[in-house]
Amino acid sequence: MPILAGMQKAVVIESNCCVIYQFRNESGEGTITLYEVFPGVSLAYNDFHMRYYDSEFRPGQDLLCIDHCREGRLEYPVKGDAYSYVEAGDLKLDRRLTHMGHFEFPLSHYHGAMVSFDLDTACQSLPQEMRDFPVNLRSLREKYCKDIDPAVIHAAPSMEHIFGELYAVPEKIKLHYFKVKVLELLLYLDALELPENREEKPYFYKSQVKKVKAIQAFLAAHMDESHTQQALAARFDIPLTTMKRCFKSVGSVSPPQYTPSRQLRSACFRRSDFSRES
Repeated sequence: MPILAGMQKAVVIESNCCVIYQFRNESGEGTITLYEVFPGVSLAYNDFHMRYYDSEFRPGQDLLCIDHCREGRLEYPVKGDAYSYVEAGDLKLDRRLTHMGHFEFPLSHYHGAMVSFDLDTACQSLPQEMRDFPVNLRSLREKYCKDIDPAVIHAAPSMEHIFGELYAVPEKIKLHYFKVKVLELLLYLDALELPENREEKPYFYKSQVKKVKAIQAFLAAHMDESHTQQALAARFDIPLTTMKRCFKSVGSVSPPQYTPSRQLRSACFRRSDFSRES
């Protein structure tokens, strides 16, 4: 599929209905399980347990991609020299024009589903699959993706219903069910009314993200010490309000919650490792 072109991957399993790709680096591994739903239309499950991934993808096709985050967090570039974050429950729509280079998973894991359209092919195949289908894919792309940066919808009504059912589909009905859900998703997005002054997902400049990640590393190295937010902001030369907002976006928790959250996560990993060994 065009959406995976140029990405370093290894095919683990290939069958008549799906292909499973594996990705690895020093920070962990991930898999993408890809199904072709219609010609030019694919659905994929993304499961990553890694800190970062360097993508060699290069835009070339006319694409529309819809990503649903079920669990975890994804850092992606916006506005040239800034970053924004996709979190659980978010829907990200984009043309994959900036989907290249270095991506990070701040929580070291990411799980979700992706529906992608190769518009040159899909615009011809969908009317053949369902006669009088009212959604125009290019108009839908124009509605949500007018520029190169992704559009993110947070906690949209009914979105969890549409995607939630995709994560527990009996094997014998998967391909037929996927067709129904893709058409349902397109109808929903076509009918969804966007506020005129829709609030953009917050983004943070690279220098701010770099300082917040330095604060996280400092806290991780001094877990037995107590540091106020004011002291951390002064130590790393970042405005207090900016630090609070950026810290929460990067790591999903506030600075006071970071150390307990990290300790809990480490305990869960140790328990998981012990269970596998036993």
